Amino acid sequence: MARVVTFGEVMLRLSTTGNRRFVQAESFEATYGGGEANVACSLANYGVDAAFVTKVPDSPLGQAAINHLRRYGVDTSHIQRGGERLGVYFLEPGVSQRPSNVVYDRGHASINEVEPGDFDWPLIFSGAEWFHFTGITPALGPRVAAVTLEATKVAKEMGLTVSCDLNYRSKLWSPEKARPTMTQLMDYVDVVIANEEDADQVFGIAAAASDVTRGMIDKDAYCQVACELVERFGLQMAAITLRESLSASENGWSALVWDGEACHHTRRYSIHIVDRVGGGDAFGGGLIYALLQGCSACDAAEFAAAASCLKHTIPGDFNHVNVSEVLNLVSGDGSGRVQR
Repeated sequence: MARVVTFGEVMLRLSTTGNRRFVQAESFEATYGGGEANVACSLANYGVDAAFVTKVPDSPLGQAAINHLRRYGVDTSHIQRGGERLGVYFLEPGVSQRPSNVVYDRGHASINEVEPGDFDWPLIFSGAEWFHFTGITPALGPRVAAVTLEATKVAKEMGLTVSCDLNYRSKLWSPEKARPTMTQLMDYVDVVIANEEDADQVFGIAAAASDVTRGMIDKDAYCQVACELVERFGLQMAAITLRESLSASENGWSALVWDGEACHHTRRYSIHIVDRVGGGDAFGGGLIYALLQGCSACDAAEFAAAASCLKHTIPGDFNHVNVSEVLNLVSGDGSGRVQR
């Protein structure tokens, strides 16, 4: 069985219920999630030996986050305990023409206290084939960025495939701060995942004739973006998810990959959204799984797009689907008929 290691922050997610706004909320629904933790959970659901590395407080909340990951089969044995607190994010889910809103409360979170040398990366990567992180993690601060760089260097030295979801977050850092940090990390990356805006925000690689705020996506232009990412950073592959935001409730969803030779477009899905948080992570988890199974770039992208489509129908950060369910959708069974 393949082994994948992910590194990042796990957070407590507090969501309003019943489409309420923050000012209306009298209670919040609690769950846990975070970019790399979401990917690890997807992979564990597919039967992959997936490990998640982070630091959480030595408190009941820290333990609750660990328990939540363990519940779905994620290896938490390398998670460190210590620091002040668990990061929190509040989610006000959008509906129709009202967009979702996220408020972060992650200051002084335990992961912000990590430093190079804190993790035994050669031990953690022993027997692993793949290492995954997102651009959210180095955005948390210079020390976390240094640990991310340390991990990617060791992963490459040990022969692991390294993937990065750019995952630009404007509430964490500016393009001017993101670019030098991410450019340095790209020296050790093999597979890059991005959404419609990431490459532009982080590296200034923009798709012409597209307007994501109006749901206008020029797929050929995004093929050029993926091609430029591969050529600029010497990657094996670049994948870009394409979201047509018709409203907060209805999206068009597809993806493409550039493998250095050709651009592969996936099937387009029309999605009625239950919860879009974690959709990109579900794509990443699906792509990693399919590539580890030896799938072609085209087939891996189709699997990942279908997995992510299904995630949009599931509350919470994690994608609770199995391989058979994804393959059924890939094969064309998107009717939603009751399975008896």
